[in-house]
Amino acid sequence: MTAPVFVVDHFDTDGSGRYVLDGPEGRHAVSVKRLRAGEDVVLTDGAGRWAEGEVDAAEGKDRLIVRLGHVVEEPEEFPRLTVVQALPKGDRGEVAVETMTEVGVDAIVPWAASRCITQWKGERGLKSLGKWRATAREAGKQSRRVRFPRVADAATSKRVASLLAEAEFAAVLHESATEFLATAELPASGDIVLVVGPEGGVSPEELALFEEAGARAVRLGPSVLRTSTAGTAAAALLLGRTGRWS
Repeated sequence: MTAPVFVVDHFDTDGSGRYVLDGPEGRHAVSVKRLRAGEDVVLTDGAGRWAEGEVDAAEGKDRLIVRLGHVVEEPEEFPRLTVVQALPKGDRGEVAVETMTEVGVDAIVPWAASRCITQWKGERGLKSLGKWRATAREAGKQSRRVRFPRVADAATSKRVASLLAEAEFAAVLHESATEFLATAELPASGDIVLVVGPEGGVSPEELALFEEAGARAVRLGPSVLRTSTAGTAAAALLLGRTGRWS
């Protein structure tokens, strides 16, 4: 197994190449992972900068002393993949964020579609957004990513249309579409933006708005997937087809 990943705010050492991992990440490393001297770790800021390290010692319950290697930066991969995810009910939103992070999505945009049962408003909305962002962070660590997906603020349909208009390839998953995502022509660079509707589907008005912005309606296959799994399935297909999984 590859080395476990921990998130840091900086890579400053004590001058001798030793880095102190403390706080919640240090506690997780020492008390949960039970890392000991000689084991390998990876430290990252979640934005592409990372460094390999070797555990020098564990102190108390929340301090890991790491001998840190050189800090490097992982370049962004292209084409970039953004998934606009309609708000599911219950904890299915976190499930969608977790699995999309694991497969390699670059950005996730929560979308308050007209047919969403769940609506993010006030403090409840901020709390839900916080859960999505925390899920992306933890899933990024678990899947050994060093560049975590950005979870944007919740978007209106008008904002989604703007994102679609700026993309090199824009599509909406729709069960009535005649074009298949598996055969659509994809760009080699730029941004791919994919819209995943709610359980009740994308409304005719929203579909018309998105098509006017340049998006095409596509489908994955003969079956209809739930909103919490459709984005992950589509992302895997796109990442494979664009060569990012090669």
